[in-house]
This record gives sequence, C-alpha cells and structure tokens, in this order.
Amino acid sequence: MGDSGTTDDNGTVIGLSERDRAILDLEQSATGSTRHKEAVIRRELGLSTARYQQLLNALIERPAALAYAPMLVGRLIRLRDARTLARTTRSFGPPTR
Repeated sequence: MGDSGTTDDNGTVIGLSERDRAILDLEQSATGSTRHKEAVIRRELGLSTARYQQLLNALIERPAALAYAPMLVGRLIRLRDARTLARTTRSFGPPTR
C-alpha cells in the first residue's frame, strides 16, 4: 500500500485505510462542543482524544490524505503551523533589552 494518493476504478483513494478515511471524515464533520467531539471519537473510532490527535497529525502529512480531503488537510496544516509558530515565538520571563 503506497501513499501515492491515486484512486482506483471506484474513486476510492489508494493509500488510506478505512480508519484513516473515518478520521478525516469525522474531522470534516465535527461541529459543536469539544466534549461532544471527544465522545464521538471514543464511540465511533474507539480512540482516546490524545491518540486521535496523534493519528490525525501523522495523517495530514500523507499525500493520500491530501488527495482525499484537500481543503481539510490544508486547513489543518495551516492551523498546526500557526500553533507551532506561536509556541516558538512565545517568551517566558521578562523581556531582554
């Protein structure tokens, strides 16, 4: 199984497991409160929230995920990069002069 992001004759993206597609679909449709989303993650996928985030972060790096849900993956990468930048530019302690 490769991460080429190509599709088969049925239009299914090759390189994504059913669980990978379920994670992306859940993330796409997730609206409402954080508690509700956590409950859906546990009920539908059988994952803890931390494990779900780990899998999602790894998944958005794969070309097959970009081919499957380009708008979602692009948005998630932008959000992650913005959080990373905010974390790296954060200053702890008094400003230096």
